[in-house]
Amino acid sequence: MRRTLEGTKRKRQNVSGFRARMATAGGREVLNRRRAKGRHQLAITAKERA
Repeated sequence: MRRTLEGTKRKRQNVSGFRARMATAGGREVLNRRRAKGRHQLAITAKERA
């Protein structure tokens, strides 16, 4: 039996993945802020195929 709240990799990628960020002006601002702060990881990455 599955737990009630389980995310899916595809949904997570579509909402907050790198390409989702690049798709909008606001998302590009997010990435630029994270670059300026020196983040090692700019956006979430799927371990395997999403």
